[in-house]
Amino acid sequence: MPMLSRSTLALVTALCVVTGVAAQEADTRHLAPGFHTRPAGSTLLIVPAEMELFSISAGGVEEPKADWTEAAQRNFRTALSARREKLGSKVLELSDADVDEFAEIHALHRAVAEAVFMHHSRSSRKLPTKQDRLDWSLGEAVRPLKARTGADYALFTWIRDSYASGERKATMFALALLGAVNVGGSQTGYASLVDLQTGRIVWFNDLDRMTGDLRDQASAAETVDTLLKDFPEVR
Repeated sequence: MPMLSRSTLALVTALCVVTGVAAQEADTRHLAPGFHTRPAGSTLLIVPAEMELFSISAGGVEEPKADWTEAAQRNFRTALSARREKLGSKVLELSDADVDEFAEIHALHRAVAEAVFMHHSRSSRKLPTKQDRLDWSLGEAVRPLKARTGADYALFTWIRDSYASGERKATMFALALLGAVNVGGSQTGYASLVDLQTGRIVWFNDLDRMTGDLRDQASAAETVDTLLKDFPEVR
């Protein structure tokens, strides 16, 4: 086998360093320090997604659509169920009857996840005290979930989806002819894996885009796949 030249060795070494740095940055963005995989035998609790869908009127006002939201919830649950190999073999789902009881935890997750989104995921607003680490927690507030279900981790999701109405699309088209830039619908979401013993967010991912449609099953499956990118495996 021929010997590699010094220049080739240097290039290979540089590529390995770049790959290592990229992997380290991905870990920093999605995983809490020291966390990489879920232990074998651990149980995951799926908390029903907190989501709401809106129609954007001609004047840009967001109007909630209950029927769209119900369809999106169904599509989202179906897509999650189809990805059990990613979630693990020991999975529980929080019942709809228990959702109201734990509404305060839902609200807390939304507040903390929004802070993570703003100050960890967004490069321009990172907090120097966090040193670019995923270092956030819901605290002891999640203990009742562990006591009720016995789960080790909980997956929380929060999504807001909006779609331009026919009138809005016509308005956008007219404004585009005049050279104005106008915004139609958007999809924003957060997903957090929380250690129910400590309350620590050990994995986080987000969505912030102008595409996606939870009213459609195939599109909802794509949204779930995007949200669960780099979701920690069970080992």
